[in-house]
Amino acid sequence: MRAHGEKLSRKQEQTIAALLTCDSITAAVAGCGVAEATIHRWLKDVTFQTAYREARRAVVQHAITQVQRATGEAVETLRNVMQDSESPASARVSAAKAILETAVKGIEIDDLEARIATLEALGAPQ
Repeated sequence: MRAHGEKLSRKQEQTIAALLTCDSITAAVAGCGVAEATIHRWLKDVTFQTAYREARRAVVQHAITQVQRATGEAVETLRNVMQDSESPASARVSAAKAILETAVKGIEIDDLEARIATLEALGAPQ
């Protein structure tokens, strides 16, 4: 096992990239050229787990950012639907609401992360 904070090998970084882009560990094996047993062993390693978790978090954060950027369009869609009394655009309204709800959830998550970080900095129990 590695010491906490130790860097990953190039193969481990490639494996994380494969894990992020493939549907399964078996599919990731082909993408990174590492044996499945090795991937399972690495997934038990604290340093690898941390790096993998951070990479997954970055992917999700990027997706949330893209959703938040689409909120303007969602609001515009809602406005158009509200103003168009002749068009039953229920599917468009549903999509717009989903985008808005996801954007709000992203902000709530950011706020919670900030609050947790503040509590951790103060030494509060986790």
